[in-house]
Amino acid sequence: MRRDSLFYQLFAQLPQTFFDLLGVEGAEGYRFDSIELKETTFRIDGVFVPPDPAGVVYFCEVQFQRDNTFYERFFAEIFLYLRLKRDTFSDWQAVVIYPDPQTEQKEITPYVPLIQSDRLRRVYLHELGSPEQLPLSLGLMKLMTLSRAEMPKAARCLVQSTQHQAVAKGEVIIELITRIMLYRFTELNREEVLHMLGLTTEELKRTRFYQEVYAEGRQEGLQAGREEGLQQGLQEGLQQGLQQGLQAGLQQGLQQGLQQGEAAVILRLLRRRFGSLPNELEECIRQLSPERIEALAEAFLDFPDLGEVVSWLNRST
Repeated sequence: MRRDSLFYQLFAQLPQTFFDLLGVEGAEGYRFDSIELKETTFRIDGVFVPPDPAGVVYFCEVQFQRDNTFYERFFAEIFLYLRLKRDTFSDWQAVVIYPDPQTEQKEITPYVPLIQSDRLRRVYLHELGSPEQLPLSLGLMKLMTLSRAEMPKAARCLVQSTQHQAVAKGEVIIELITRIMLYRFTELNREEVLHMLGLTTEELKRTRFYQEVYAEGRQEGLQAGREEGLQQGLQEGLQQGLQQGLQAGLQQGLQQGLQQGEAAVILRLLRRRFGSLPNELEECIRQLSPERIEALAEAFLDFPDLGEVVSWLNRST
């Protein structure tokens, strides 16, 4: 579940990495988007929209968990998109990214002509080799497939390559590596992840991710500090409250951001399987702790219907 979200963040920040994976040159101007087809409950999260109607539209899905109805849904979404947006492209290509062949849907008989045609390309990341031997963009993808034991060394190599090669959007790449490690090593704080990557605090402060979270935390901290300062005395209370509030706000902003991202991905997976969800159910899932969201992600493929999801949530509260 986490890897899906991280891949889509990677494509949104660096669309060229998708075309590097396919070995496609001259793909400048593409925009990565998540498109809702309002006539149905379908939503395509990975669409590379061509810069003009003469181009090729690419549909991309990242599958790190086996879904035995994946191709039914994927092809249905694609052909509905083709019907509704025919004036925006000249041709189309579908790409599915798997960690390995074992993750792929097993029963594919009705879809063999499409799957074996040049319309669909299946990429198995385990075939790419080690991150250290790959171009930087592909190394980021491979990093997400590694075990916890392998990740620190590979991540440090990617950070060093980014710094030594002075690559374009280097700060964006370091930001993405940091996010990947924070998602995977949830028990570590920011300073511990920095140490793992061989980064200094000043280097991370230059990344957009840190600046966004720091700004959010600073606003929360300022508000908390003002309230506490008014209660304890304008001068002394304001200074103490601002310091405590800034620290608490930053930590809270990081935690809430991770939790909201996890909840959004599991809601997307549930909608794809069961269609639209009741508002009460969505709100319940958004309130789950990160640990319960993780447990739900592991269990949801076993649910035959939404009733079982509700029962699971009732048992877990």
